[in-house]
Amino acid sequence: MRVLLDVSAVPDRPVGAGHYTVALASGLAARTDVELHLLARRNDHARWSRIAPAATVHGVAPARRPDRLAWEQARGPALAKRLRADVWHGPHYTMPVRAGIPTVVTIHDLTFFDHPEWHERSKVVFFRRMIRAAARRATVLVCVSEYTADRLRAVVDPRGDVVVAYHGVDHDRFVAKGDDDADLATLGAHGIQPPYIAFMSTIEPRKNVPTLVRAFARVAESRPELRLVLAGSDGWGARAARDAIAASGVATRIIRPGYLADADVPALFRQAAVVAYPSFEEGFGLPALEGLACGAPVVTTLGSALAEVAGDAALLVAPDDDAALARALTSALDDPGVAARLRAAGPVRAADFTWARCVEQHVDAYRHATTAGVRA
Repeated sequence: MRVLLDVSAVPDRPVGAGHYTVALASGLAARTDVELHLLARRNDHARWSRIAPAATVHGVAPARRPDRLAWEQARGPALAKRLRADVWHGPHYTMPVRAGIPTVVTIHDLTFFDHPEWHERSKVVFFRRMIRAAARRATVLVCVSEYTADRLRAVVDPRGDVVVAYHGVDHDRFVAKGDDDADLATLGAHGIQPPYIAFMSTIEPRKNVPTLVRAFARVAESRPELRLVLAGSDGWGARAARDAIAASGVATRIIRPGYLADADVPALFRQAAVVAYPSFEEGFGLPALEGLACGAPVVTTLGSALAEVAGDAALLVAPDDDAALARALTSALDDPGVAARLRAAGPVRAADFTWARCVEQHVDAYRHATTAGVRA
């Protein structure tokens, strides 16, 4: 089966959906029943050749997002025809509307519809249009959680088949038992030392960082040695988080190391007193799952896929209640029984999520798409 996977939206420093696309490309390239072709940006050929050595990389998409998305519609079908691809997979909401071959599109969440205030206006307009187009024209829609699948059906009433394929964890890296000395050396290079509460993600409105900062200010008063590590680059709308830090009264105890290399993240989670991921809403919530895999006590939020993914292996609170978040953090910090239960439950829960299973489910979706054919 000849699969054309569009990897052109993955930035040089991937997060979230980018990690998913990288893991999917790597896993598909290793299979003997898939002939993988990757549609990459110009000048991004070398990176994808390293990620998926057995794949054929086509570095032909423009680098700028508007040009790339226009290219997808105008030139993507011709590439698919030239390659005689059996299926086109758009792993980030979009597809050529007139692809000419069966198509699979991944939908990560419906926040462009449910919470447009969390996104740049231009993205809201574009991705609403493309999600509606995928709902009409894609042969199969892959959702990353049951929560996302339910929202997709409620918001756009898709014509194609909807399947759920959970993300996985790199269980070779995200492990509970590591080399403490090596971990501490890694953290020290970023100015981090225990004890600390860890958060890792792009700093953007949906991640609810101001609530975490206020909750930390509550628990920090009686714990002068405790720090809050906010790892991740500033995204769109990060000013609210910066303002919350400035107004917190504990700004000197909040560490901003910026984007962490993939190799450094397991150390951050393993050595954390708590991993906090208080996002308002997630289609999946990979950082919370990676925290579980590392055996960290995880505190996250109710109301979206985070509760679905974490199950009873994390403490769950309402996302808009900094007092409740502070109580959960205090419980994980101060109650040895709670901390021990969470540290034991996390890796067990995370073991259910593997990239191998995710890749297998995608191959099943591709097979189904090729059988069902092009949706008119």
